[in-house]
Amino acid sequence: MNWMGNLQQLGRSLMMPTIALPVAALLIRLGTLPWQGGRLEQFGDILYFAGQSIFTYLPFLFAVGVALGLTESAGIAGMSALFSYFLFTQITQKFIGPDLQFGVTGGIVIGILAALCFHRLKNVQLPESIQFFGGARLVPLVMGLVSVIVSLLAVAVGPYVADALVFMGEGLLSMGGFGTFLYGVVHRLLVPSGLHHILNNVYWFQLGAFKRPDGSYVFGDLPRFFAGDPTAGIFMAGLYPIMMFALPAIALAIIQEAREDLKPKIKVTFLTAALACFLTGVTEPIEFAFLFVAPYLFVIHAILSGFAMWITYTLNIHHGFSYSAGAIDYIVNLHLSVNGLWLVPIGLVYGFVYYYLFRWAIRRFRIPTPGREEGSQLEEWAGDIPYRSPLILQALGGKNNIKTMEACITRLRITLENEKLLDISALKHLGAAGVIRLGGGNIQVVFGTYSELIREEIMKVSRKDLQQVPFHSPMQGRMIPLEEVPDPIFAQRIVGNGVAFIPEKGELVSPVAGKIIHIYPTKHALGIKTEEGLEVLLHIGIDTSQLQPKWFTAYVKEGDMVTAGQLLVRFNFEKIKKHSKSLATPMLITNPDMVKSWSFAPFKAVKKGQASVFSVILKDEALQAGGIKNG
Repeated sequence: MNWMGNLQQLGRSLMMPTIALPVAALLIRLGTLPWQGGRLEQFGDILYFAGQSIFTYLPFLFAVGVALGLTESAGIAGMSALFSYFLFTQITQKFIGPDLQFGVTGGIVIGILAALCFHRLKNVQLPESIQFFGGARLVPLVMGLVSVIVSLLAVAVGPYVADALVFMGEGLLSMGGFGTFLYGVVHRLLVPSGLHHILNNVYWFQLGAFKRPDGSYVFGDLPRFFAGDPTAGIFMAGLYPIMMFALPAIALAIIQEAREDLKPKIKVTFLTAALACFLTGVTEPIEFAFLFVAPYLFVIHAILSGFAMWITYTLNIHHGFSYSAGAIDYIVNLHLSVNGLWLVPIGLVYGFVYYYLFRWAIRRFRIPTPGREEGSQLEEWAGDIPYRSPLILQALGGKNNIKTMEACITRLRITLENEKLLDISALKHLGAAGVIRLGGGNIQVVFGTYSELIREEIMKVSRKDLQQVPFHSPMQGRMIPLEEVPDPIFAQRIVGNGVAFIPEKGELVSPVAGKIIHIYPTKHALGIKTEEGLEVLLHIGIDTSQLQPKWFTAYVKEGDMVTAGQLLVRFNFEKIKKHSKSLATPMLITNPDMVKSWSFAPFKAVKKGQASVFSVILKDEALQAGGIKNG
């Protein structure tokens, strides 16, 4: 069983219910404003009651959210979880009493059971006379029985479970400042895998209990904070200095350490990331900028995050948030805080320390953060997403290799059929900050805040009726746009459309699988026909047809079948560089009328045989025309 993959999916599903919490925080804040007058005062009371009601029914949201998250948003699983948790709460409160509540924990358990029932029963075939209740329609029926059984177990062992949870909670809370330090460190270290949501669920939604004036209970650091518990907020307050000040300071350090020629692009990208982190607490675009190139620096960052938690605990600072520790939550929820104003000077000190620490580390250890080297991911993503997404799909092993694909704020969460088909170097070339492998085909690809747009584009080109033809790099060097080739015949796409390469070595390999249909007598150019019928021209250098044939050695002949990456020609690099107009080597599709759409990777350094540098999607009529077999 792939525990890491399952935990990743559970962690993602635990995010869904928290979407409603900012609404609750805003309603509570508006409800506590000094409304004057009978009607206005009643209006404020309604707003406050509405906000608190969201926390009251938070376990229901978790039951539904977990069920949907674990079943790819299957509506019948969510509905089954909702009515099952309703049955569960009614039975347990009737026979145990209202003082014992399972809260969010019970909602999560019911949500998981609903998801398991859905996956087990969705394909069940019943006799024809009762098939109406077969398949997914069987899930609510079974979950009704399951919820009764779980309720009976809860009635029998509930008091003992409650005692165990109280004991665990008291143990964690009794650790004091050191406990908050450990939480801060582990929370930060789990961020790259996405498993921090599971840890947060324990501390934010289950740790500690608070009895409201009406006699109802709320559990967890976050609901207790919004319910007015003066002891709550110790596991959230320390995150404010990190998200509002420390991480934006890292973004400024990355900007300052970028090369001068690349600094304008870096400034736009990372000032945006810093502002988003400051306002909303979205940290991944900044953290992933150094996580994969300097993991030891990330460990130091985690330890400093732990100390921030410890400092706020020592100073008796209590503050909370509904979404994340950004400035918006800080301001909206300041009225509920204890000593919350202290977070600003603490944050300023942290920002100062982080800024100079990261500038020193980047320079001292030559860390290749964005803007430090040519290979950094600097491109403006928004306009390139439709063109790169087919290449990203190819780097993932193609559409048939993807079992599931979802996107969160900063990453794609993917389950692959065959993880061996994954091309990590190609993904990084296409803009990925990093790839996290969790085993069992479960991976996360970090693309920053454009991840959801990338997923949408990939889904478009994953349709079964679309045929994608991928191209590898035919040589080591630098890929350039065709219009930069110093020859109007190629630059104006008179011969065909494609890209070009400036080689660094004298080797040409096949960019595609196909049949050699022509080799020029001088061996400086050759043609390949793919199985789909695309005719590909490779032309080594500009004005090379008059050069000595002995400078070119072909390793294939007309009629040979070749595979992508197979050696085609070796050429005398120095001689051709000296005697030709340019080393620019076009790679063209000479029958572009077959092509429906074109995709280009970033125009920068590539390796010989590197995958996913260029691809096309064929027109429907081109597929019907046939390729090698018919030609």
